[in-house]
Amino acid sequence: MSPGPARGRTAGADPGGGRRGPVRRWQLVRAGSDAVPPSTRRFMARARQRRMRAALPWAVTAGVLAVAALVAWTVLGTGLLGVREVRVEGAELVTAVEVREAAAVPDDQPLARVDLAAVARRIGTLAPVERATVTRDWPDALVVRVVERTPAAVVPQGERFAVVDGSGVVFRSLPRQPEGLPVVRVGRPGPTDPGTLAGLEVLGALTPELRGQLVEVGVEGLARISLRLRGDRTVVWGDATRGADKARVATALLGRKADTIDVSAPDVVTFK
Repeated sequence: MSPGPARGRTAGADPGGGRRGPVRRWQLVRAGSDAVPPSTRRFMARARQRRMRAALPWAVTAGVLAVAALVAWTVLGTGLLGVREVRVEGAELVTAVEVREAAAVPDDQPLARVDLAAVARRIGTLAPVERATVTRDWPDALVVRVVERTPAAVVPQGERFAVVDGSGVVFRSLPRQPEGLPVVRVGRPGPTDPGTLAGLEVLGALTPELRGQLVEVGVEGLARISLRLRGDRTVVWGDATRGADKARVATALLGRKADTIDVSAPDVVTFK
């Protein structure tokens, strides 16, 4: 009787008919921690610590850059810190509404992106404004500090009076002459008009006594400037040069009974 089929092999025959040893099967087995020598464990722990220390600066740098990028995007790219208020300080001749309109800063524009110098220049185009400074007030406001022009004289213009500052800039127009401001009579007042500048220079040279008697400074030409004083008296001034000498001589002669005092050549004075 022939043998039945084999159910498994623990030993086998090679093709030549000989027998071979039992088949070995390999299997991976995780060793316990106690199977690793302590010195190896210490070495591996130190290696991990070195890797962590080496990676830490890079991780911190990456985190800082990420936070900085988020902050920059929030500040520069969104309206979260946008302009919601424009506060105006020092304005009397102009209204806060006029200043805000001249500033022309859109609502919710990122505060960090506002060009402060450009805003100040736009506000400076308002005639009564001599200069303006603009600063940020975080988180959402601009502060505009206005310095307005100081009136130096008025110039009759038909039925109105143009107010000029010390540099000849016309910044107001009034229906009547304001008290306390001298009159300079020129054709076209302005900062580039030679007659306006000459008349203001003469005003700056007058003594308090002359200012107290002054009605107006008349500028018919650069060498034909005169003062009209109270009592219908006239001081012929000539041009605007040697103002201090002319003022001193004219003041000394105010007590003389003369309708006209000519100090155009202060070394040779005539009066009549």
